[in-house]
Amino acid sequence: MPEVEIEIGGRTFEVACQEGEEHYLHAAAKMLDEEASVLSAQIGRIPEARMLLMAGLMLADKTAGVQDKLREAEDKMAEKEAELEQLRNAPQPEAQRIEVPVVPDTVNDALAEIAARAESLADQVGGEGSGKG
Repeated sequence: MPEVEIEIGGRTFEVACQEGEEHYLHAAAKMLDEEASVLSAQIGRIPEARMLLMAGLMLADKTAGVQDKLREAEDKMAEKEAELEQLRNAPQPEAQRIEVPVVPDTVNDALAEIAARAESLADQVGGEGSGKG
């Protein structure tokens, strides 16, 4: 079990940890040291046990705040996941019927008859014009 030397509040401590966890111990000690430094700056020199207790409590307070935010984020995420699941399971909307205007057959017939009469009249006019000329 490795022995790691850490510094908290200007004081050095030797602490044992599991193999491979030295990095985590240094990171945790750094966080505790930052809190202890704030205390030392505000209060001055205080007994080691009191400094460690107060720094630990300050970290615990921050951790509780982060846990509350995490819980809120998890609740919101669960809400959104439920909403997403509901949308996935919802029935598909009915297909919309779109009607395109169509010219009635009677109108088509009338237009065809008018076109035939126009052609007939054009032929008559064309035939008279070529006969006179």
